[in-house]
Amino acid sequence: MKSTEHFQRVVAQEEGLRRTLTGAQMAMIAIGGAIGTGLFMGSGFAIGFAGPSVILSYAVGAVIALLLMGCLAEMTVAHPTPGSFGAFADYYVSPWAGFLLRYAYWAAIVLAIGTEVTAVAIYMQYWFPASPAWVWILVFAGGLVFVNALSVNVFGFVEYWFCVVKIAAIVAFILIGAHVVYGAPADGAIGFKNYADHGGFFPKGVWGTWVAVIVAIFSYLSIEMIAVAAGEAKEPEKAVTSAFRSAMVRLVVFYLLTLALMLAIVPWTEASNGKSPFVQAMEAVRIPGAAHIINFVVLIAALSAMNSQLYITTRMMFSLSRGGYASPRLGALNAQGVPVNALGLSCFGIAVAGALSVVYKEASFMLMMAVSMFGALFTWMMIFVTHFFFRRRWSRDGNPRVAFQMWAFPYLTLLGAGLMLAIMVTTLFTAEFKATMRTGIPFLLLLSAIYGLFYRAGRKDEEPATLRATASATLMPSTPADRIPPA
Repeated sequence: MKSTEHFQRVVAQEEGLRRTLTGAQMAMIAIGGAIGTGLFMGSGFAIGFAGPSVILSYAVGAVIALLLMGCLAEMTVAHPTPGSFGAFADYYVSPWAGFLLRYAYWAAIVLAIGTEVTAVAIYMQYWFPASPAWVWILVFAGGLVFVNALSVNVFGFVEYWFCVVKIAAIVAFILIGAHVVYGAPADGAIGFKNYADHGGFFPKGVWGTWVAVIVAIFSYLSIEMIAVAAGEAKEPEKAVTSAFRSAMVRLVVFYLLTLALMLAIVPWTEASNGKSPFVQAMEAVRIPGAAHIINFVVLIAALSAMNSQLYITTRMMFSLSRGGYASPRLGALNAQGVPVNALGLSCFGIAVAGALSVVYKEASFMLMMAVSMFGALFTWMMIFVTHFFFRRRWSRDGNPRVAFQMWAFPYLTLLGAGLMLAIMVTTLFTAEFKATMRTGIPFLLLLSAIYGLFYRAGRKDEEPATLRATASATLMPSTPADRIPPA
């Protein structure tokens, strides 16, 4: 059995960040990361894989995301720390698992930043078609890096209003779309008959529907940011639980409703041609200026997701540094409590996106998504695995029941892990995502070699042979056992 002091050391190493985020801001952070390019641009690629049945693909992705959030909510209420699932895996599975998980997640989100900023350039070229993509990448990336360098309060404020804009726009899209679809003439080009035309509801078969789940998971990626942001929340226990619930409801409603209406307005054969399918939908309804407005909204959505992802990669690298897995300089905080050196390193994805936009102009977005996918899929699978170890250890050690518990343990936890493993295997048989495992597996092997050479011996030495496992020892200082309300 491992030392309970080990987790306390992990937590103590990450002190210094400002606990100022509210529950509303945390919910917006999760929505900000998850409602972005994955929905507004990535959905076009998913439609190309599945046709109208992409609605089922996103529904399956939503179920997996719901299971993931249940696991994360329970662990985060027990341990609200910036290291989040990386620290949980470090303690409950093994230090090696924590090392792999944190670096894989950091790499995935860093590259996901690249997909967002690539999409930003595409949206700007809608208005300025002759402009080079790298110009917009530099302009918008510079602005968001500045916002993240100021303070967590400024970040939270900007992200909150980014999300307000896009949520209002999505609600407006749903209302306008519903009016247009239900008011369309039966013999017109708009209507639910588009689900059956052009090859039926499953034009690419069940396999196509399943492959589109890969893109759906990428679209929902970043909802787990709430768990990382908990380390800077005012009241982690209350904020985490409410933020998880509200974020999940909004995401499911927004994704599934908007996709259903968009596919009724634009035939699926036209919604996967490289332009945002939502812009195409607004062009189809012929409302003056609507396409320009929705293009502005998808631009804001990409900037919002990129802003959230810069925040989260910075905190994850900060956690790695404070845990002794990266340079101590990356754990340094400025006067506003921001790890600016970690922020600078997390801009790597922006540089990659800029380079790819020059070398692979047309395929840069899909390539960025395929490469970043492995870390995302691996992270989600490992969160389920970590929760399995967490619950068994938590119950065995006689700790008090956590205020929020995952349902039907261990069955739903194992189901989530199994589905994520199946999705990872599926990428091997999908031409567009072959780069996912081809880059991901060597990356994990490299990380394992680095861990074995430089960190393994030190981690063994720091854990004493005997220990005492109690709730008060494993809970964060801000969450003593006597403050956990009964379930």
